[in-house]
Amino acid sequence: MEAIAALKRHPYAKWIGLALIAVALLALPFALAQAGTAWVRITNFAILFVLLSLGLNIVVGFAGLLDLGYIAFYAVGAYVYALLASPHFNLHLPWWAILPIGAFIACLFGIMLGTPTLKLRGDYLAIVTLGFGEIIRIFLNNLSRPVNITNGPQGIAGIDPFAFGSFRFDTPVKYYYLLLAVALAIIVINLRLQNSRIGRAWEAIREDEIAARAMGIDTRNLKLLAFAMGASFGGIAGGMFSAIQAFISPESFVLVESIMVISMVVLGGMGNVWGVILGALLLSFVPEILRWTVTPVQEALFGRMIVEPEVIRMLLFGLALVLIMLYRPAGLLPSAVRKRELEERAA
Repeated sequence: MEAIAALKRHPYAKWIGLALIAVALLALPFALAQAGTAWVRITNFAILFVLLSLGLNIVVGFAGLLDLGYIAFYAVGAYVYALLASPHFNLHLPWWAILPIGAFIACLFGIMLGTPTLKLRGDYLAIVTLGFGEIIRIFLNNLSRPVNITNGPQGIAGIDPFAFGSFRFDTPVKYYYLLLAVALAIIVINLRLQNSRIGRAWEAIREDEIAARAMGIDTRNLKLLAFAMGASFGGIAGGMFSAIQAFISPESFVLVESIMVISMVVLGGMGNVWGVILGALLLSFVPEILRWTVTPVQEALFGRMIVEPEVIRMLLFGLALVLIMLYRPAGLLPSAVRKRELEERAA
């Protein structure tokens, strides 16, 4: 213990820790590839969920606005990329041009959602945002007649992968490093926002909107800004999802996906960037680990499969969430403000 304490006091301890984390992240795909590329793909989707969770954290964690339709912005970004980089319209624009367009259009959709809901709070806001997410999915499912825009439930196939000149991102390992770079950039943006004047204003709105307005904070524009910025991150994640999958359909953007993302934010700790990342990684990897272990355990104990693995996986998954909400209501890594608030309520 004394050696660990001395290491923590070392003037370069922080940089040594960061270097070790960087080496681990760079070597991770090669270690996972030993068990098959499936785990590298799972890791890539986990990073996509980190991007989505960080975007939703701006709306829910920073500004305190409950959004149950966040997956709609993910869908908008995905379809913008698919329509501009596929044989559907025979457009094959470069990815570095499409991603900003997708982020901008998703941002407009965020403003479109935020403008009529500025005076709504709590359950009412949740119901409206839930309906918005479902409306977007239904539109995507039906915009195939009379003009075929989205190809309806059949989806869009043959989507172009990312490429730098002749270098194409055609393997999960290559996409891992690109996703990691984008995730690091968005983490930095979130940390800067959290400690900025805008971030403190969002926290004031979250704690007491009336008091924030009385102090001179422009609550209207700041709430719209939260919706817009959160939506733009969702649009970027959607564009990257399209390129990785090379196929999308409305079935990829159902309500369950929105619930999953908001569960990641709540589980990790609303308002805390590192907590949200932890929640996203846990809820991405733990279900997959359970999926791979449930069947062998049943066969070892009973000689055959008694209950479907998906049923057991969801039961264990739900039980874990209930226990965490009972014993860690602020999340695994709550923000200092939220933790203090819950402690004051408990006292």
